[in-house]
Amino acid sequence: MRPELAAKYDLRVPRYTSYPTAPHFSPAVGADRYGQWLAELPPTTPLSLYLHIAYCAEMCWFCGCHTKITRQYAPVADYMDCLWREVDMVAGRLSQRMPASHIHFGGGSPTILTPDDFVATIERLRRHFLVAEDAEIAVELDPRTADEDYVKAMAGCGVTRASIGVQDFNPVVQKAINRIQPYEVTAQVIGWLRQYGVPEINMDLVYGLPHQTADSLIETVDLAVGFKPRRIALFGYAHVPWMKKHQRLIPEAALPDLSERWRQYDTAGARLVEHGYIQVGLDHFALADDEMAEALRENRLHRNFQGYTTDEASVLLGFGASGIGSLPQGYVANEGAIHAYKQVIRAGRLATTRGVAVSPEDLLRRSLIERLMCDLSLDVEAVCARFGADPAQFDAELDGLAGLEGDGLLTREGRRITMTEEGRPLVRAACAVFDRYLRAGETRHSKAV
Repeated sequence: MRPELAAKYDLRVPRYTSYPTAPHFSPAVGADRYGQWLAELPPTTPLSLYLHIAYCAEMCWFCGCHTKITRQYAPVADYMDCLWREVDMVAGRLSQRMPASHIHFGGGSPTILTPDDFVATIERLRRHFLVAEDAEIAVELDPRTADEDYVKAMAGCGVTRASIGVQDFNPVVQKAINRIQPYEVTAQVIGWLRQYGVPEINMDLVYGLPHQTADSLIETVDLAVGFKPRRIALFGYAHVPWMKKHQRLIPEAALPDLSERWRQYDTAGARLVEHGYIQVGLDHFALADDEMAEALRENRLHRNFQGYTTDEASVLLGFGASGIGSLPQGYVANEGAIHAYKQVIRAGRLATTRGVAVSPEDLLRRSLIERLMCDLSLDVEAVCARFGADPAQFDAELDGLAGLEGDGLLTREGRRITMTEEGRPLVRAACAVFDRYLRAGETRHSKAV
């Protein structure tokens, strides 16, 4: 990225894992509305299930997730009792036992669970839902807390994918973000995953961290590729200390400046491509024969709260404190505070405290944004045709892309736009022109890169 453009487009824009985005959720959609939406779902609708395990053994200072630190297991066990109750309640509001094609454990740190509690959770899901034989069951895995028994339990439950949190292998960077994770620890856990037959391994890396340089990040990329993961996510660190107070422990002077941050993104991405990975959208990389790369080639990639996905289920049910769900009628979000979440569940009520109903216009704009985020190109007329909408209504928005076009970051032919390779990291800025809520809502989003 040219330095002058890096400075010009140093914007804060949504990540567009939903539309409308989370800052526009409100108490107007609560537990009663969510229960009604669940009851209205056709019984054959395929579901995707997300379980938020809201505890970690130690706080990583770069973290932007909803989590709480505990050294004791009793709070985790108590939380899981409530999460299981929530699963029971949500399933009870469905018209019948419905099919589930994806299950995702996120956090926090799912590996804080005991093997027995992990198994019990999977068994409960299988009782309440028709989990497909070929369902993807994915677990976000912290190598520091995943022991061999846990990995063995995962494999025995049919887990198909493990996403390994690495961030950076450099010990100086690890110390600065309070995540001491020697290379050998990661290697041992990956060895167990392969020994017990978990077939798909992802790896998460982060750029923009304190004391990180483009050269040190390349070393991390090369070490990561040595494990032969099927997918690698390369996320930009979002420094939002006004939202996540623990991030104040990271000295801002140690963070890379804007030009270095761009250089890290460019050089790390180029290195992954050299290693044979296909760049998917903004921040994912997959081997050419991976399902995600195939979905990209066939224009059937999607985006949800976990980022880029091949999941085509139209319903995502979120469980746990801060869990977010997506239904045809709109989005729902659970109470984020763990204590309050447990109180509501123990009172026999759904934990949804906010959300947003989607209008036909929202659905149309969501499709426009999703296609641009996933394909890096957008045929406005083709999308509008699927909705029976007049594409001329978006001509003003398309004209609003003139600056990006003039800077060589996208091309436009009539009502079709395509991001250039230099413009790839600014795809969210292009998407923002279709966001009718952005000007009126939350402005404290993460930076464009």
